Formats: sequence, C-alpha cells, structure tokens
Amino acid sequence: MTTTLVFQNKAIPVYMSEQNKKAMRKLEAILNRKWETGKQALKQCLATLISIEIVGSEATLHALTEHHSLTISLY
Repeated sequence: MTTTLVFQNKAIPVYMSEQNKKAMRKLEAILNRKWETGKQALKQCLATLISIEIVGSEATLHALTEHHSLTISLY
C-alpha cells in the first residue's frame, strides 16, 4: 500500500504492507523531531528524502544517494 506524507513542503511516498495510522502518526512525529534535534547524517538524509518504506516497527528512509539512506525505529 502506498500513501503520501508531506514533510518540509515535499510530498514523500510512504510504502507499507498494511494501513497503519498509528505508525504514520509516529513517523510524522519522529521525522519532525529528528529534523530539529537530529545529528548531521540524519539531517542530510532528511534533506534528500525521496521515499519511506515501513516494515513492522522500522522505517527505512531512502535518500537520493544510497549512502545517505537510513533505517530508524518507530517505537
């Protein structure tokens, strides 16, 4: 299933196996918190974010370059 998340005025596609509103709310909160307080590597990933894939309790943040892609825990 695919849905869209608006982050930093960009529409980011979010891919997940099932509809999970709780995971989406958690993801939004985590991304906003990490944008403000995260380390430089995470901020660079968020600045070049092109898609997000949620599998279980983890979200993989895909950036423009594979080197900047990261996986974070939602819980």
